[in-house]
Amino acid sequence: MLGDCIENLRKAGPLVHNITNAVTINDVANVILACGARPIMSDEPADILEVTSICDALNINMGQLKKYTVEGMFLAGKKQRQLGHPVVLDPVGVGASSFRRETATGLLGEVDFTVIRGNISEIRTLALGIGNTAGVDAAVQDRVTEETLERVIPFVKAFSGRTGSVIAVTGSIDLVSDSSTCYVIRNGRQEMGKVTGTGCMLSGMMAAFLAANPERELEAAAAAVCTMGHAGEIGWCRMQEGEGNASYRNRIIDAVYNMNGEILNKGAKYELR
Repeated sequence: MLGDCIENLRKAGPLVHNITNAVTINDVANVILACGARPIMSDEPADILEVTSICDALNINMGQLKKYTVEGMFLAGKKQRQLGHPVVLDPVGVGASSFRRETATGLLGEVDFTVIRGNISEIRTLALGIGNTAGVDAAVQDRVTEETLERVIPFVKAFSGRTGSVIAVTGSIDLVSDSSTCYVIRNGRQEMGKVTGTGCMLSGMMAAFLAANPERELEAAAAAVCTMGHAGEIGWCRMQEGEGNASYRNRIIDAVYNMNGEILNKGAKYELR
């Protein structure tokens, strides 16, 4: 069951290297600590290879690209490939500019990503080379719904087959898929969209889950998605009168901190297709 994945994570306490953005870097670090892993942040090319060499997983987040951070992404990604450690790509806003699209295309060509995690518009842009964009949010016409599941699931499985990566599509309904099996996950709250960085936090946490469950990549990715979604549900239930999205962010992280295998197994809402 998926709860085993978080129990393994808390026992292993892996060190996760994050190349992420300044908007959410503190929240990413805190949620990695909350799930039982250890974060380290570095995007400086002169620092990258040594930092990557001592880590158990790598999280590459494209939310705030600079030329030197892009250089660091390529260096770290290639080093992780040599080490055989898991790598997560979070192609934030990949459809927003040619610089982001070219960076993502280059990374896909040179780095073996264990998981690619994004909203459906970001995944479509990666898979097709073109796509709708709403900044860093999924475009309304792309969103995964009960009505579109039957055509989106084969698309996601096909993209996984092409890339060799687990594909994690997050939104109102989450999909975590390899080329043959798709977890359809219905955890979470729509209010999580009002908290900047829940996707970034998930990508960092997902790298930790992968590091602790090296033979169970699909399950580990699904467990990370269920953990974040269920934490959003728990956090929302604990909101008090007068609290807003800043309090909600803290309650989500607290819920991750208190998550264990039993809570996750009871709260995870998914089916396999």
